[in-house]
Amino acid sequence: MAKAAKFYGTGRRKSSVARVYLVPGSGKITVNKKSLDDYFGLETLKVIVKQPLVATGAESKYDVLVNVYGGGFTGQAGAIRHGIARALLTVSADFRPTLKAAGYLTRDPRMKERKKYGLKAARRAPQFSKR
Repeated sequence: MAKAAKFYGTGRRKSSVARVYLVPGSGKITVNKKSLDDYFGLETLKVIVKQPLVATGAESKYDVLVNVYGGGFTGQAGAIRHGIARALLTVSADFRPTLKAAGYLTRDPRMKERKKYGLKAARRAPQFSKR
């Protein structure tokens, strides 16, 4: 009895981590046991999540199962996109030039800057008063 193929990819952005599984199917995307439409309210976030699938022409070939935590909705959408792109690489190495050129394989290095002592935030200084 052959087990159905399951392709895995981990995606990260800011403080979000997404564990993505691609299973041969009809193109349904499930995020934390909810449909994509229920999980993400903004249309732009849904487009971001689907970008790697659209670029490789695999929208209707795989069901996407995602477990994502940490950060906000935008960071989570970016993490899911990164995870889907990495999972597609395990499906076929032929997708690499397409995904690489679009920038979906690059981990976005931008993080929140730490707060420094003597300041109110990372760069925000206390209000200056001459007297």
